Amino acid sequence: MTFAPPSPGPDAERVWDYPRPPRLERVPLRLQVVLAGETVADTLAGWRVLETSHPPTYYFPPDAVAAGALGPPRRAGLCEWKGRAVLHDVTAGGRRAEGAAWSYPDPTPDFREIAGHVAFYAGPMEGCFVGDVRVAPQPGGFYGGWITPNLIGPFKGGPGTLGW
Repeated sequence: MTFAPPSPGPDAERVWDYPRPPRLERVPLRLQVVLAGETVADTLAGWRVLETSHPPTYYFPPDAVAAGALGPPRRAGLCEWKGRAVLHDVTAGGRRAEGAAWSYPDPTPDFREIAGHVAFYAGPMEGCFVGDVRVAPQPGGFYGGWITPNLIGPFKGGPGTLGW
């Protein structure tokens, strides 16, 4: 007899059913990021990127990020799908989280809608929310997906998964 984990419900999404190349889609729910008791980002106009084996990555429009919360951009990695990323430190409530946010100033044509939008690593933040749900960070320190209870993994990013 094999063990089957409980189903997350009718809105379940299997990350292995997400597309490759990734897809960009609007988020119909409120997105929020909190650091040191302060809201650093809040929007009803967010985007998410869906990519095979990854929990979604959420992007906030630039005007949804609190003034002064992001440090100056510094060059980061290259995504084969979205282009060259820049990292930002995030500061709020007297705390600074180094390299805890990123953006694509000049993304590839398929991701033009998120030019300048900001994504946050959930791990260094006090809380990240999709609707009223607090997310868990994607395993490992490289990828920045947000895990909600409706997602079914396994998720890329944890030990032993970099070669998937």
